[in-house]
Amino acid sequence: MADLDRGAAGSAGGLPASPGPVLGKVAFKAGDGEGGGGGDSGVSSGRTRYDSSSGVSNGDCTLGVLGEDPRTGKPISPSRGNHPPLGTPAVGRENKPAGIPRRSSIIKDGTKQKRERKKTVSFSSMPTEKKISSASDCINSMVEGSELKKVRSNSRIYHRYFLLDADMQSLRWEPSKKDSEKAKIDIKSIKEVRTGKNTDIFRSNGISDQISEDCAFSVIYGENYESLDLVANSADVANIWVTGLRYLISYGKHTLDMIESSQDNMRTSWVSQLFSEVDVDNFGHMSLCSAVQCIKNLNPGLKTSKIELKFKELHKSKDKTGTEVTKEEFAEVFHELCTRPEIYFLLVQFSSNKEFLDTKDLMMFLEAEQGVAHIDEEVSLEIIHKYEPSKEGQERGWLSIDGFTNYLMSPDCYIFDPEHKKVCQDMKQPLSHYFINSSHNTYLIEDQFRGPSDITGYIRALKMGCRSVELDVWDGPDNEPVIYTGHTMTSQIVFRSVIDIINKYAFFASEYPLILCLENHCSIKQQKVMVQHMKKILGDKLYTTSPNMEESYLPSPDVLKGKILIKAKKLSTNCPGLEGDVTDEDEGAEMSQRIGKENVEQANVVPVKRFQLCKELSELVSICKSVQFKEFQVSFQAQKYWEVCSFNEVLASKYANENPGDFVNYNKRFLARVFPSPMRIDSSNMNPQDFWKCGCQIVAMNFQTPGLMMDLNIGWFRQNGNCGYVLRPAIMREEVSFFSANTKDSVPGVSPQLLHIKIISGQNFPKPKGSGAKGDVVDPYVYVEIHGIPADCAEQRTKTVNQNGDTPIFDESFEFQINLPELAMVRFVVLDDDYIGDEFIGQYTIPFECLQTGYRHVPLQSLTGEVLPHASLFVHVAITNRRGGGKPHKRGLSVRKGKKSREYASLRTLWIKTVDEVFKNAQPPIRDATDLRENMQNAVVSFKELCGLSSVANLMQCILAVSTRLLGPDNTPLVVLNLNDQYPTMELQGIVPEVLKKIVTTYDMMIQTIKTLIENADSVYEKIVQCQKAAMEFHEHLHTIGAKEGLKERKLQKAVESFTWNITILKGQADLLKYAKNETLENLKQIHYAAVSCGLNKPGTENADSAPKTRRSLEVIPEKASDENGE
Repeated sequence: MADLDRGAAGSAGGLPASPGPVLGKVAFKAGDGEGGGGGDSGVSSGRTRYDSSSGVSNGDCTLGVLGEDPRTGKPISPSRGNHPPLGTPAVGRENKPAGIPRRSSIIKDGTKQKRERKKTVSFSSMPTEKKISSASDCINSMVEGSELKKVRSNSRIYHRYFLLDADMQSLRWEPSKKDSEKAKIDIKSIKEVRTGKNTDIFRSNGISDQISEDCAFSVIYGENYESLDLVANSADVANIWVTGLRYLISYGKHTLDMIESSQDNMRTSWVSQLFSEVDVDNFGHMSLCSAVQCIKNLNPGLKTSKIELKFKELHKSKDKTGTEVTKEEFAEVFHELCTRPEIYFLLVQFSSNKEFLDTKDLMMFLEAEQGVAHIDEEVSLEIIHKYEPSKEGQERGWLSIDGFTNYLMSPDCYIFDPEHKKVCQDMKQPLSHYFINSSHNTYLIEDQFRGPSDITGYIRALKMGCRSVELDVWDGPDNEPVIYTGHTMTSQIVFRSVIDIINKYAFFASEYPLILCLENHCSIKQQKVMVQHMKKILGDKLYTTSPNMEESYLPSPDVLKGKILIKAKKLSTNCPGLEGDVTDEDEGAEMSQRIGKENVEQANVVPVKRFQLCKELSELVSICKSVQFKEFQVSFQAQKYWEVCSFNEVLASKYANENPGDFVNYNKRFLARVFPSPMRIDSSNMNPQDFWKCGCQIVAMNFQTPGLMMDLNIGWFRQNGNCGYVLRPAIMREEVSFFSANTKDSVPGVSPQLLHIKIISGQNFPKPKGSGAKGDVVDPYVYVEIHGIPADCAEQRTKTVNQNGDTPIFDESFEFQINLPELAMVRFVVLDDDYIGDEFIGQYTIPFECLQTGYRHVPLQSLTGEVLPHASLFVHVAITNRRGGGKPHKRGLSVRKGKKSREYASLRTLWIKTVDEVFKNAQPPIRDATDLRENMQNAVVSFKELCGLSSVANLMQCILAVSTRLLGPDNTPLVVLNLNDQYPTMELQGIVPEVLKKIVTTYDMMIQTIKTLIENADSVYEKIVQCQKAAMEFHEHLHTIGAKEGLKERKLQKAVESFTWNITILKGQADLLKYAKNETLENLKQIHYAAVSCGLNKPGTENADSAPKTRRSLEVIPEKASDENGE
């Protein structure tokens, strides 16, 4: 994982019915940094931390292997510039739309003479190409033409120049061996335009993996639904062609009329009204200052200097000497600066009229793309009234490009799921079942050797939701204890003032219990002063109730609301006097021992020292008694649930690597605190994930040190209302479960999920702090990192976009397999590519479980965690198999595993006959459950592929995508869906082409597998649960039974481990089947909704309430295993 320690150097592609989706400036030059093409082999030449072998997965839109010369196969040296790969022709940047077209301008642009461009030199400080912000811009570009790669079967690729005929009736390509009249496709014969690699030719092509999903698209035409499969040099160009062709399909010969009528559209009227509100005296112009401020108010992220420069360049191009701005000039600059092309293309795709979204269009976008449930027109209207800037749009219920942009950039469309902004987890589990937000040396605000101590350290930590703070207490002057790091040069603060601050802020950010980790080095006399201060100031907030001897687990955070727990040493119950002898915990002494000891192996165990503890202080300690850890087997037998062990980072790492299973099991009952190695005298941070994966609850962080590790800590604890407590995964809590922290494979009983992230664009990246070498120039690139168990850790990076920190377009898609979603985090990092060292711009870290799917903005944060004003990433997120079980699908029917080669979950043999017999009986229902799930999933993928969509699509998008094919010439359905049945069937309405029959057959097969799963899931589930219950009856006496069977020591231990593995598999398989049933029921709902939305439902079956069976079937399989099997 790239350690982006910033203190140093600073939809997935082919989404259903999506035009790519996005696009930036129309730069047709392959490899142009502005357009997201080309790149530097995915490596920053100045950043040695990034491995040059990693490269970038699929952002390059060329067909050569990334980082190699396509002609020689030899590596291309990383370079600072974005050079187009060899063999990739560059269509010059001069190839640009000519603005809002007139009918004549479109016709004239089609000549070959136009395409013989002259080279020009621009001294402008602004990018010269015009943004795509309307259909006319797309049509202009298509008429002028682009070089595209034509993909055929058997790995054949042809470079061809494609253009739209001047009369917009045909799509042509040249050169071609065909007669010129044959090297064309009539626009009226085009059935649909697909994005991504979603045809049989793309799937079967031998070099499909080298083709970017974001640059590929297909034109489906003719009665036999033939495909013309194309790859653009950049995602920008692909988006232009997809959007333009879809516009032509929608409006045909009326396209020109539509384009001309759009001159007087709602947006133009609104911009004119804005101008008139400033030009109150109707002079027909306004001052440059007023114009700049007006645009700045509409788009606060824009730099004032950039707006001024754009107006001045416009005036210069017209040889205008004055500074007054006319209405036309204002409109032109507004369109140029305030139109985000990637959002325009998204709007066009969902708009029924291509200029705005009405309430039904918006409903479809929210349901199909954003995954919002229970949407109606009233909800759509609320969004329009909230975000649409024009009165006309608000009155008519229309959302313009500006309103749509406002909505997508609002907190409503942030990547973080708002459900997690409040406490959303079960808070009634034992305290040991939670990760706890914890601080180390809380009193320090700099390094832990010479840095100052200050009460602001406690204020900051408590305001950030920290629930475990540290107090390192020593004897002070005037009989007042003080807090500082002993044996160092850190300054001191008075203990009483710290307790005052803790009392004031303890429950500022969270009502759940606060743990005070008391490292006591005081004399008996000052210990009594400590007790007086705590009792007087904290009062009844102190939790001093003695632990219940009959319990086996700690109380829950819910029970301990508003309470402060003291973690410290405690006298034994049989101590007769008012004071006694206890062992010392002195992290500071450990640190001072190590300073200056170079080339000496660091010891893991501190020499035991003892000190006197007064009984009054001891009595304040109740359920967090500090004890010294010996070894796991001793703890399992003798440690009390209220006793807490602290682990040096080095010792904890040793256990995590050598005894990962024992460490996880230990933390099911006991609290474990891990503190940083004393060698970290600069107060750097350890990676909390290294210890969370073992179940360690209290991983103490140096809150004063920003960087990757604190980003992970802050991001992690956001997921439960920032209350400081996060419930650990079930596999880490259940008494009988198998989990190894260092697994490099899938986790038994947990379904891997596939995360698809598309980095679309960036907005308003600030110049990195402290960088002055390049002036205001920013060359950004983005890293996407996955942090979690070792099997999940991964990273991918985009290419660098040169000299554009304001509106960089990346258009790159990445996929990550997540084996344990509940422990995974996603981190977005934006860096400035520089020779000297890549500098940090911003980051955002989010738990996997908090991701919202769909089109989302990611608000970037600074080095110290503050939100960067107006700086964000625009991304698309999709998660496949999230609740469906089974392994992620591979694309293409040819690579899908058949039933014979299917992998089934395997149970281990214990060599205990009676127990093995029980597990043997579980094998058939496990196989049945796997077959039910995977048969359904394979059938769904087959249907998606026939619909021309990738595995990322949902069934609602499938029905919408295929709906146009199911309509006849007079727009009457050739196929309808009968929604009266629990399982909607497709019914033919007369004679249909063979290609439609294939769709109907595949759909019927999918519905049949869904029906089979739903009707058999309960009985198979029950069989698995019964086997689990039967096996659990042996759990308590397993050692005794094993010993009778002759198993000893290692073999007996292995049998216990195998038993735990098998129980985990059984529970996991039951859960996966339950999730699969819920997924199929959701699929049926989506089919129903989509059929009604696009008018494919059989007349009289449109009301969802008319299908009571479907509604009744939405009940989930009840949880039967967890409460009754002793777990």
